Amino acid sequence: MGVTGPPGPVMDRDEVDRALARLGAEHEAIETSLLALQDHAGRRLLEGADLTGVTKERWTSADASITLLWAYFDAYTDALRSAREIRSRRRWSSREDLVELTELLRGEAVTVAGSATATANAPTLQGGSSKLSEQFSLVTLVERMNELYATSLDMVVAADAVWSALPARIDLLAAELQRTRRLAHSVGVRPGEHPAGDDLERITRTLTSLRERVISDPLAFWQRAQGSSAPGGGKPDTTAYDREARALEDVRREIDAVLTVRQDAEARLVRLRDVLSRADRTLAEARTARGEVLAKIAATEVPVVSGPPTVLQEQLATAAEYRRHAQWHRLSPLLESLEQKAEDELLRARESLTAVTQPLAVRAELRGRLDAYKAKVARHGLAEDPFLIERYDAARRMLWSAPCDLRVAEQAVLRYQHAAAELLGAPRVPQSGPEDRRGESSS
Repeated sequence: MGVTGPPGPVMDRDEVDRALARLGAEHEAIETSLLALQDHAGRRLLEGADLTGVTKERWTSADASITLLWAYFDAYTDALRSAREIRSRRRWSSREDLVELTELLRGEAVTVAGSATATANAPTLQGGSSKLSEQFSLVTLVERMNELYATSLDMVVAADAVWSALPARIDLLAAELQRTRRLAHSVGVRPGEHPAGDDLERITRTLTSLRERVISDPLAFWQRAQGSSAPGGGKPDTTAYDREARALEDVRREIDAVLTVRQDAEARLVRLRDVLSRADRTLAEARTARGEVLAKIAATEVPVVSGPPTVLQEQLATAAEYRRHAQWHRLSPLLESLEQKAEDELLRARESLTAVTQPLAVRAELRGRLDAYKAKVARHGLAEDPFLIERYDAARRMLWSAPCDLRVAEQAVLRYQHAAAELLGAPRVPQSGPEDRRGESSS
């Protein structure tokens, strides 16, 4: 922000007056900025905080920079006051006055006294600033103040932005966490007994630690904007907070599932008992049907029917016990597993019944087919044909006798169909082996 230019020829009165006017305006702007920095909420918080880590390191430097800034500003103020006093001696400044003003406004005539500690900690002055005083031109002094102000403001704004954003959000999440913990406890979700209870304990510890770290070292949670050189260019890093917020949301969903179990547990247990009961009845029917098949059907492989699995009944009893003792967190996964297993068991029982009764279904189909052809023959006036009556009676005896040989009975039905088809003038009915009518009649 140089306004007077490099040292050169002696300035005239107009140049002096213009330079003093610009310096006065710049002085006001610098003073306003320094007062705003001094009163900044972030700076006040930093000044009284118990800092750690990178924030402690940077605040030590920034605090020294702010102290040095005021020392520079005081020197700048004194130089401006001296220049104004010289200019006000007379309306038309003498050459001696103009030489003195030129040296003051353009030369290295500003002396800044400061402690070695303050200047050593200031980031722009490290390495070679252990002098008790230094000489500056007003241009150089303004440049130094600009540098110190920018770095100090950047640090203060960044810390304040983190403190303004993260602790409040962490507190809101912690409040939600406490409500979730109370709800979890009411449904039996406790540490050591349910994974969600362990997750709540971990989230609680993490949030407590996170808040302490944010308060003591806010700059550890600051993301500087890429390519930005403006003070405070960046945003708070919420990665750790977001991770815990997602974890708490997962726990809430788990607890909601447990609550749902508590609300409809009895109805689900009733449905489970009904499904398992139907499976048992179906298996009992299959066992009865197997005995009937073995008695009525000959030369047939009938699958063995297993009994109902006792483990499902034991798990159902355990589920009922969980419900009586309000152990919803244990009941929830057990019910889900039992419901799937019960449906699978009912399906298995139905498939077993179908497999066992298959021979009876085949016999029933052959009986229906035989009677259907008999009715068809009767409609065509051939019911009294001796040959058809013989074939019909032979097939009927096989189908209505016990045990019934299905393979032989099927051949008998086919022979009857074949004979009926020939008499009715219909195409031949396919059969297992070639036979002529003469051979059939002699058999």
